[in-house]
Amino acid sequence: MATSKLSRSISLPMLILYGLGTMIGGGFYALLGEIAGEAALFTPLAFLLAGLLAFISATSFAELSSRFPFSAGEARYAEEGFSNKNFSTLVGWLVILTGIVSAAALVVATVGFLQDFISVPQTVAILFLVLTMGGIAGWGIGKSVAFVAVISVIEIGALVYIVFVAGDSLLELPSRFQDIFVPTSSTVWLGVFSGAFLGFYAFIGFEDMVNMAEEVKDVRKNLPIAILVSIFLTTVIYIVVSTIAVLTVSPEMLSASNTPVAEILRGHGAFSMTMLGIVSLLTGVNGALVQIIMASRVVYGLSKKDQAPTFLGKINSKTQTPLRATAIITFIVLVLAIFFPLQTLAESTSFIILIIFVIVNLSLWLIKGRENRDIKQKISFPRWVSLFGFITSIVVLVFQVWQKFFLNFL
Repeated sequence: MATSKLSRSISLPMLILYGLGTMIGGGFYALLGEIAGEAALFTPLAFLLAGLLAFISATSFAELSSRFPFSAGEARYAEEGFSNKNFSTLVGWLVILTGIVSAAALVVATVGFLQDFISVPQTVAILFLVLTMGGIAGWGIGKSVAFVAVISVIEIGALVYIVFVAGDSLLELPSRFQDIFVPTSSTVWLGVFSGAFLGFYAFIGFEDMVNMAEEVKDVRKNLPIAILVSIFLTTVIYIVVSTIAVLTVSPEMLSASNTPVAEILRGHGAFSMTMLGIVSLLTGVNGALVQIIMASRVVYGLSKKDQAPTFLGKINSKTQTPLRATAIITFIVLVLAIFFPLQTLAESTSFIILIIFVIVNLSLWLIKGRENRDIKQKISFPRWVSLFGFITSIVVLVFQVWQKFFLNFL
């Protein structure tokens, strides 16, 4: 016998850890070297700019989550903004597609990390990882978020460990501040902006939090706070660790390394290197699990509004999770992970997410433009902030298209 209501079991601290877990993971661990290759010593500045870009769009997600605290959040935001149910359905399925493709990409990346430790056939490893994560996602939201929170603590703890072990290099910061945070030429700024555009993807994940809305305690207050706090803490962590990185290791060495975060501790023994390798493995598992949970919740939310098959909106009475939706999402992730390469999956994820950011920011701008009175809610920003978020998202999207297609023909 199925119930029709999700369990509100996620507290503010757990939600913040969940948010950190969606961002601090494979993106930073993999992208640090790439960003160092673009921004060189100004890598921390690139992360600061990327954090500001992410924060602008995060304000729109935060305000909209307070106004409309429902699953399939982005689809609801688009419907309210554009007054078009068909368009909102399309947005909802774009969000689901993002979660599925992103989860598949993270699974493939995780298998790559795993094969550095043991020799195992890729298909077997993918099958084991995906089915395990699907089982955890369907087990119960409290247990799933607790699992994500534990791994998030480990991921963050590994970065704190870097600060503890290699933090002495920060003593050089006062004398080298200009070398890291004050570019002096247009050529250098171009590298910083290129690095910031890359670094932007290390913040992707906070948007998934809005799809947990129906399982959050005091959602209109806690969800917006969790989104903004998660972005802020992630930015601080990235800046501190990347500063240590460029003060400890040359940007050239970071760029050339397959494990740039571990490179920071190369001179501190085999234990440190192995530990960071294991953490890198966990970041992939954590990120993929979060995406499976998110996608299944969006399917559930769309089903409740007759924008997806009704049977996908059924909540299992024992687990209090959308078990059918979770099973189907897990199966599709499995197929994509087996048949598509990492680069194709990762690039597709980034492109779709930027489109969603454009739509969400514009939706809030349109909603606020139609209001003739104040709406009672926990959080609100000036209307121009959402317009700025729309513009910056367009700029990033255009830059990515230009970088992908135009530069390849030069």
